[in-house]
Amino acid sequence: MKRLVINLDRSPDRLARVTAEFARIGVAFERVQAIDARDRPELDQLPQNVGYRNRLPLTDGEIACLLSHRACWAVIAQGDARYGAIFEDDIVFAAKAGALLRDSDWIPADAEVVKLESYFCKTVIRRKRIAIGHGFSTSKLDAGHIGTAGYIISRQTALDLIKATEEIGIAVDDLVFNPEFSVLRGETIYQLVPALCAQDQFLGDRALHLPSLLREKRDIQCAAPAGTGKRRKTAIARVKAEARRIGKRIVDFGRLKRRMVIPFTYPSQNSAGS
Repeated sequence: MKRLVINLDRSPDRLARVTAEFARIGVAFERVQAIDARDRPELDQLPQNVGYRNRLPLTDGEIACLLSHRACWAVIAQGDARYGAIFEDDIVFAAKAGALLRDSDWIPADAEVVKLESYFCKTVIRRKRIAIGHGFSTSKLDAGHIGTAGYIISRQTALDLIKATEEIGIAVDDLVFNPEFSVLRGETIYQLVPALCAQDQFLGDRALHLPSLLREKRDIQCAAPAGTGKRRKTAIARVKAEARRIGKRIVDFGRLKRRMVIPFTYPSQNSAGS
């Protein structure tokens, strides 16, 4: 299984950091040159097929991000292995990540995509989990879980995504992990629990505070403080919202689903690949 890392030519510091991160878990990777919006002024002028109501056209940064992932899909589609893994260069791995990234035998037979990261937003997974060793399990993902900093994709799905992006219109993480916009509705998408990796920007006081270069203008603010820019709810509105929330949880439980934030354990300083 190839491990691909998207990296801009103007970011050698990030390449050095992610190289050290892979060395820590004892796994090799291949660098894929990221598309740089700064060098591609024509991206803003590319025709876009925004086929969804109330969706804004993609920014040049979002287009560059999509094209960078598309380059990875092409590498996987042209290879012999059934699966390949794709990472952005600001990820941090869990201590035992290397054990899973060295082969693909643990991937469920029907999996087309396995999301490896946590975006630290609530999502919905099936309650049934498949233990795969080293403290990890997989569960089918039943709701949107934005973010494409770390995921595994099948060769066939890579081919499908390449075809689906012949026209530009949807951001890469919506395309893969948002059921409202995804072109993979008939595919089987799994979530790794706990997460194998997370982006540096979400790691609080342990983060290196690497800025997002591929997605500088992205419009998804999942981690924004609750209530920002919103009026205070009336008592009746709060009661109704709580009733809907409880009702949703009851429905999810009846369907053997669970709403949760996918956990991620930051590796200790002495951790190494195993």
